[in-house]
Amino acid sequence: MVRTMTASASPIRPILGSILHPSDFSEASRVAFGHALKAALVAKASLAMLHVAPTHSDSDWSAFPGVRETLERWKILPPNSPRSAVPDLGINVRKVVAVQSDPAKMVLDFLETHPTDLVVLAHHQRAGLMGWIRRSVSEPVARMSGEMTLFIPDGCPGFVNIDDGSVSLNNILVPVAAEPRAQTAVSAAARMARSLQRPEGRFTVLHVGEDAMPVFECPDVPGWTWDIQKTTGSVIDEIILAAKATRADAIVMATNGRDGFLDALRGSNSERVLQKSPCPLLVIPEASPLVF
Repeated sequence: MVRTMTASASPIRPILGSILHPSDFSEASRVAFGHALKAALVAKASLAMLHVAPTHSDSDWSAFPGVRETLERWKILPPNSPRSAVPDLGINVRKVVAVQSDPAKMVLDFLETHPTDLVVLAHHQRAGLMGWIRRSVSEPVARMSGEMTLFIPDGCPGFVNIDDGSVSLNNILVPVAAEPRAQTAVSAAARMARSLQRPEGRFTVLHVGEDAMPVFECPDVPGWTWDIQKTTGSVIDEIILAAKATRADAIVMATNGRDGFLDALRGSNSERVLQKSPCPLLVIPEASPLVF
């Protein structure tokens, strides 16, 4: 069943103050870095880039992607800009190398002492160059950090072009359920489209199950339409099918923890979503319905 829901006005307020990008220096992490940098630029937020190495000899500062070089390539900064040009844009970037045998624990320890509004990381089906951002890292971070997390699947170009910084975000899939509140994901998806200044597009709100469609309001996003879909079947399978059918550029989902909708995604199901998703997946704790 497909129908369009009437939009209602909803103001945007300033949000993200800090972003964390854990990197294993792989190509997938390079793509994730582009999304983290774009989010920092849009929100005027600080960006911490974290690499975890097993030994000091494996620490390679030169392997971090160049922020200034990237911004020059994106034509946000002129060629040969001074280092001071980056903070002049309203963002503060720092690079951190930590020595730890357990990368997931190191990321979580970092979050304990450095509160972060958004974590952006790649999800690999295979080991990256340094071999640590895999399921063993990405899932524990999403489950235990309590932070908003943007996963970029390995091999997926995402919605931010790493070469020129352009954004291709025209279709956003928003799976919803009675719990957590559907409004969390719906509002975050709208905020995301408006913040990235996409002139037109489509939100697809998907509810899978026999129960009634959850109640929510669709914020007004000029140029964007809201399609409401309800179906039955396997939650995970239907999400993947809808993502492919709508050519989704991103999936936005809410969670309220152990008893929430994403509880169904734990273990093998979570692996299925991350491995099969054709696009980035943004997971938002219900208590923090914010997005860049």
